[in-house]
Amino acid sequence: MTAQKHADRPPARSSTETTAAPTTQATRKPWKKKTPVEVVLDQINRLRDDVLEREEELKQAKRQLQKLEEAKKVLEAT
Repeated sequence: MTAQKHADRPPARSSTETTAAPTTQATRKPWKKKTPVEVVLDQINRLRDDVLEREEELKQAKRQLQKLEEAKKVLEAT
């Protein structure tokens, strides 16, 4: 019974396949620890960008709703 389970498994990968990093990657900048002030400022900027993006999506949705309501009025009038 256990021999059958082992036969169904795919062959295991060697450790060199999973740990080998591609040599084509560019070197990364060294990590610089942020101060708590920088962290909060980054959060504020990310949130501001998110709010602006959502406001733009809301404007587009309102325009689409207005057009559909106008089309509804036309359809109801006929």
